[in-house]
Amino acid sequence: MKYVSEFRDPQLAQQLAQAMAREVRLDRPYRFMEFCGGHTHALARYGVLDLLPPQVQMIHGPGCPVCVLPIGRIDMAIEVARRPDVVLASYGDTLRIPVSKGLSLMGARAQGADVRVVYSVDDALQLARTLPDREVVFLAIGFETTTPPTAVAIQTAQREGLRNFSVLCNHVLTPAAMHAILDQPEPVALDGLVGPAHVSTIIGSRPYEAFAADYRLPVVIAGFEPLDVMQAILMLIRQVNDGRAEVENEFTRAVNREGNAKAIALTDEVFSLRDGFEWRGLGRIPHSALRLSDAHAGMDAELRFGLAARAVPDHPRCECGPILRGHKRPQDCVLFGTICTPDQPTGACMVSSEGACAAHYRYGRHQTSEVTA
Repeated sequence: MKYVSEFRDPQLAQQLAQAMAREVRLDRPYRFMEFCGGHTHALARYGVLDLLPPQVQMIHGPGCPVCVLPIGRIDMAIEVARRPDVVLASYGDTLRIPVSKGLSLMGARAQGADVRVVYSVDDALQLARTLPDREVVFLAIGFETTTPPTAVAIQTAQREGLRNFSVLCNHVLTPAAMHAILDQPEPVALDGLVGPAHVSTIIGSRPYEAFAADYRLPVVIAGFEPLDVMQAILMLIRQVNDGRAEVENEFTRAVNREGNAKAIALTDEVFSLRDGFEWRGLGRIPHSALRLSDAHAGMDAELRFGLAARAVPDHPRCECGPILRGHKRPQDCVLFGTICTPDQPTGACMVSSEGACAAHYRYGRHQTSEVTA
């Protein structure tokens, strides 16, 4: 439990809560957005939300890779999975995302599509090796954290001559989404950002300096343990009180300013920037996602199978989009905890454990809202 148990110490949590209570000003609110779904999970799971002063409000951001994947991209995956010679390899979370006509990847599998759950891109590569007569398509999703492993797999497939392996690429970029949140037509009033942990181990803290400089918005990068998050919130409170807007790094045990140079170089070698990409709830964001570079275009499933993305609206009563934009909470959705549950999700925010709705439901936040309403 080294490097874990010490960040879950109840006494230290109480001390941090008392420090926050002492330092908040009673005459103003503090509105902080945790971009990453992992932080949303930590806030709900460990009861951090209950330890915060009433002046501090946490607003959920779009940092859940399953949640931000729009319906049209899953429709593309279903389209290719239905081809008789194709095996679609996907992480388990994506199988349950509701898409067009009430379908999902799980539903497509029940109808005969060969959709297989993998735990890593290496599993998809192994499928391509063991099934040489089938086309294996890996449904790649995620932010900067999961991009380097996909890049390694593409290089490996090319080196081994695995001509039956391709990637349906949905890797997206954190800074672009943060800009979109702050530049949206109806911007959310924010006093600071809790910077993501895993993403920052790859890209470093440097990319967030623009938010401090251009938006005068404090940023504190935080680890995923409860004391990490509480310490980061306290650091944000102090920045707001001091009138500062700086990038601070609470997660110094894993994050530096420059990031992981090898991972960044690998990503730059294998991928190129898309002109634009559709995000659930945020619309089309310029330069916010990656595609395979021209040198690796032969393994781009969109090109290989002639796939084309199209915009598909979400369920009309699902509030996943406004939740991802920071405009609403899970409890504001009329479907939350009633029609929409982890067993029967209506929207993507209830599917992934990193989704705000799933995190709040799993740890009883829907019950709390009903009791206190």
